[in-house]
Amino acid sequence: MAKMSLDDLRKLRDEKKTDLRKREADGKEIQVIVGMGTCGIAAGAKQTLDAFIAGLDEHKLVDSVLVRQTGCMGLCHSEPTVEIIAPGMPAVIYGPVDAAAAKEIIQKHIAGGELLGSILLDRPAADILSSK
Repeated sequence: MAKMSLDDLRKLRDEKKTDLRKREADGKEIQVIVGMGTCGIAAGAKQTLDAFIAGLDEHKLVDSVLVRQTGCMGLCHSEPTVEIIAPGMPAVIYGPVDAAAAKEIIQKHIAGGELLGSILLDRPAADILSSK
């Protein structure tokens, strides 16, 4: 194994701290839940998960958004599926979500507070939305 300088060790420490912050749930009100059942993985859910992590890093949202994995959501025909839970908005499920859709969800739904109708699979009834 090659020797590491003190600067290399500090850089590695900072990278690992950032990685650990991504996994912390405390203080994060927004959740991105990626369906990682076998149907989702076969449809590309791993790439979707990676796209969310990279996109949240890019938009500096690591400290306010928790990215989690779950099993099959029962929407195998629309995999990969992603549920978004954000305060002041209804919990919704999007699908199919590829890397481009993940980027759009981050920009419009998470950062902008806007639902994306074109890939929205499951949402509350209109009367629930109008009562808020």
